[in-house]
Amino acid sequence: MQLELLRQLSKPWQPHAFQKKGIKFLLEHAAAALFWDPGLGKTSATLAALKFLKERGHVKKVLLIAPKRVCYSVWPAEADLWMDFHELRLALLHGKDREEQLASDADIYLINPDGLPWLMQTVKTKSAVLGKTAVSVDLKRWKQFGFDTLVVDELSMFKHPQTNRFKALKQVLHTFQRRWGLTGSPAANGLIDLFGECYILDEGKALGRYITHYRHRYFLPSYDGFGLVLREGADEEIYKQVRPLALRMAAEDYLEMPQLIENDIRLDLPPEAQRVHDQLEADLLARIDEKTVVAANAAVASMKCRQVANGGIYLDDQVRALVKLPKSGREWVDLHTVKTDALADLVDELQGEPLLVAFDFEHDLARIRARLGDVPFINGSVSGKRSDELVRLWNAGKLPILLGHPQAMAHGLNLQEAGHHVCWHSLTWNYDYYDQFVRRVLRQGNKSKRVFVHRLIARGTVDEAVLTALRSKRRGQDALFEALRSRPRKR
Repeated sequence: MQLELLRQLSKPWQPHAFQKKGIKFLLEHAAAALFWDPGLGKTSATLAALKFLKERGHVKKVLLIAPKRVCYSVWPAEADLWMDFHELRLALLHGKDREEQLASDADIYLINPDGLPWLMQTVKTKSAVLGKTAVSVDLKRWKQFGFDTLVVDELSMFKHPQTNRFKALKQVLHTFQRRWGLTGSPAANGLIDLFGECYILDEGKALGRYITHYRHRYFLPSYDGFGLVLREGADEEIYKQVRPLALRMAAEDYLEMPQLIENDIRLDLPPEAQRVHDQLEADLLARIDEKTVVAANAAVASMKCRQVANGGIYLDDQVRALVKLPKSGREWVDLHTVKTDALADLVDELQGEPLLVAFDFEHDLARIRARLGDVPFINGSVSGKRSDELVRLWNAGKLPILLGHPQAMAHGLNLQEAGHHVCWHSLTWNYDYYDQFVRRVLRQGNKSKRVFVHRLIARGTVDEAVLTALRSKRRGQDALFEALRSRPRKR
């Protein structure tokens, strides 16, 4: 019903000059990426390019992969918003009627990554010797669909070549005549992310066909042996290889954007909670000194420290063996209320101004709601219909507080119409989620001249390491963006 009303109210699309530049770039490149900030209109620019090619018989069937929320809300709404795109027929390959939609005569078929195993009829086989999982695709069935163009909205979903979704898509890349990718955060967690993203576009022409070769060519083991660091001058080499593939545009260069103000609220944990954190941290450091920690275990240990900094922790055998905690009938135990108290103080200080709050763990959500009341939230378990309702209420100024999980809210939601305050109750290591969550509010159309990002940081905890890492990752991605924007493009 909403889309029908939107179509009735639609008007001709009048692209900005920078959008015309993006359309031209897509039309001139069979393998291309738009590294555009949210709000610049990469969806409508892509639709315009697809329409142009369709009218000339160069595109017949498009497979568009995007997060589920983006499939449901963003692309159909954009196609109905402008009269220019009404002739493009969209089919959503999700839900109980996906087989019927797949058989329909559409131009663009939308699917989220979790639907690819069904579409490709993938079969997973685990090696008994190496323990690796091989993925096979029914190519004969696949080719019958006749997809000739691939668009991946949020290209960063394919940054990890070892995932099953990447392995499956890799086997059908050669069947597409064009492959385009869209994202505002291509290297949010480091330049290592670019390999998988670029491979989806060009099958290895820019950065090589194998991730191991990419690592050996451009990276060295970090000093502690648990990560990778760039070789000297490797960043410039990577920029040079990626530049022909990607068109970078920053929102602040083309739109009137609010000023971003970051406010770090430093907090001290109670002595007992600090003791629990330090014991968990000491165990991690001891394992590192003994060279017994692999990356997965280190991530688990840091996650436990983050939980303690937030105010609670999930109970497992390792936690019980390391620290003495009060008994709990739940799977987690509450440790302190420092952050929820600080969040309540911030809410009081804002005097009713809307506040978007990022949380991470389930016990974070439980403690926040116990402190602030039955406030609404969006996470992976909330339906698309409920999410849309909350977005509408938020933009109407009817929600003083909205809680959100960064992974569930990082893409596809516009929340700039009523609020200009964001609070990180629970920081994340993932800069993509961090940056995109903030940009739900930091967008063109926000009526405030400033957007405030408040971060609750527990002193002497892993929070400080996470904050440092986020700043470093931002510098790394900014360096990539600057390189893509500043160098003259060679044709």
